[in-house]
Amino acid sequence: MTVDWQNGGFGIYIHWPFCAAKCPYCDFNSHVRKSVDQSRWLSAIRFELKNNAIRTQGRTVNTIFFGGGTPSLMEPETVAGIIKEISSLWELDSNLEITLEANPTSVEAQKFSDFNKAGITRVSMGIQSLRDNDLKALGRMHNVKEARKAFDIAKDNFERVSFDLIYARQGQSISDWKLELKEASSMAVDHLSLYQLTIEAGTRFGDLYERGNLKGMPNDGLAADMYDVTQELTLQHEMPAYEISNHSIKGAESQHNLIYWRYGDYIGVGPGAHGRITEGGNRIATTTTKHPEDWLRGVELQGTSTMDDEIISPDDQASEYLMMSLRLAEGVNMKRYEKICGIPLNNQLIDKNIENGLVEVVNNNLIATIRGKIILNTVIKNLLV
Repeated sequence: MTVDWQNGGFGIYIHWPFCAAKCPYCDFNSHVRKSVDQSRWLSAIRFELKNNAIRTQGRTVNTIFFGGGTPSLMEPETVAGIIKEISSLWELDSNLEITLEANPTSVEAQKFSDFNKAGITRVSMGIQSLRDNDLKALGRMHNVKEARKAFDIAKDNFERVSFDLIYARQGQSISDWKLELKEASSMAVDHLSLYQLTIEAGTRFGDLYERGNLKGMPNDGLAADMYDVTQELTLQHEMPAYEISNHSIKGAESQHNLIYWRYGDYIGVGPGAHGRITEGGNRIATTTTKHPEDWLRGVELQGTSTMDDEIISPDDQASEYLMMSLRLAEGVNMKRYEKICGIPLNNQLIDKNIENGLVEVVNNNLIATIRGKIILNTVIKNLLV
């Protein structure tokens, strides 16, 4: 079996599971707590980093990503302590990218300068909408004025700043979205993550939808048209999609997320964090205890909260690589797929999807078309039959 994680890189993901409030659309592993003992959490995260370092000796860290939850609720000293621990355990890439997800409330924006001093080089801001009524409907704790001010503060403190917007929202028309996206593109941003609102089971929106009480959601046709408009407008602003939902100017792509999509190795530390590491010639899926307090007690009492590892078969590795890399504009390297799996992709299935306008082959890379990206799960299923 080919060991090929170097083709994707090596990153470290830190999950901070706490939020000030739970958004009604969110199904991430996030929890509201009145207080958090950050020194205790720092000690546990450092301990788990040591555990993972033993399994990945000799590697160079390309990226670090603080996700959540809401990592900007961390104290800058906690962030600095984690980065310091990582630097003591691994070599760091000279172009190391360190991203922190942040909410644009005034309280959190006040810490941006200290986060910069702690070592953060890139911030990804959860702005989600540039319309106050929609921010309220989405359960966000900031308004548009605060978001714009926080964005300006971020631009003053970090090399790179991205922010998220959710579209295909309740009652939103194509003309509404066009105007909002143009406003976002004019804010001197170098990276945008643009997600359609999806209704997930177990969320407040999911419960409302099941009862028929979530009104104004766009139908599939309107949502697809909004996706097309998104591609057109971002391209006009020289921020093409390098991944289904992510757009950037050249050179501003999220290097950490590219590790996922290019099927590299990454460590996941924190409640519910998962990872993919190559060890002893095997590709291994790692998972961690999901509940925050259980995770913390597991590390303190048992020395780890990493659950049972799972060895991923070559066939499943190839499927994962296909699923991740078809999201990218660069697509799937078919030679690499064959090396991972041991057999090539089925040319007849590829040709059928080409005829249907869903994929194309460029320089031996299999690339999903815009039409194919809209129904990517179906395309992947068709290629793996």
